[in-house]
Amino acid sequence: MSLVSGDLGAATSEAVTSIVLEAFAAYEKALSDHDVETMNDFFSDSTEIVRFGIADEEWGAEQLRAWRAAAPPVPDGRRLSRTQVQLVTDRSAVVTTLFRYPGRALLGRQTQVWACVGGPVTDVASWRIVSAHVSEREEPR
Repeated sequence: MSLVSGDLGAATSEAVTSIVLEAFAAYEKALSDHDVETMNDFFSDSTEIVRFGIADEEWGAEQLRAWRAAAPPVPDGRRLSRTQVQLVTDRSAVVTTLFRYPGRALLGRQTQVWACVGGPVTDVASWRIVSAHVSEREEPR
């Protein structure tokens, strides 16, 4: 789904959606691999970023980096479903996904706001997470 009303120039909304999804997939790989440096690189290096975790919250890139340095890896076997990218403008998108871990009766929900912070919208390296929210709830039986 695209909510874009701006001008993407030569880029189509489908192409930008694909680029954002590629950036999201690379972030998820870093998360699964517990590649802290790469995870940090995917977030904007700003005092204004916000990340709400399951039992934590970080305000600004400095707090996020400190939390990541001490945080344990996510459990093995993380599975995503219902991943969606919604372009909000020609340089911003919201990515939502559900996640599960084997043997856990919890459904995880993740929302990330991505912004193209420099460079062309068609370059994965131009995109950064500026806000994120992660939560879990018991799955209905």
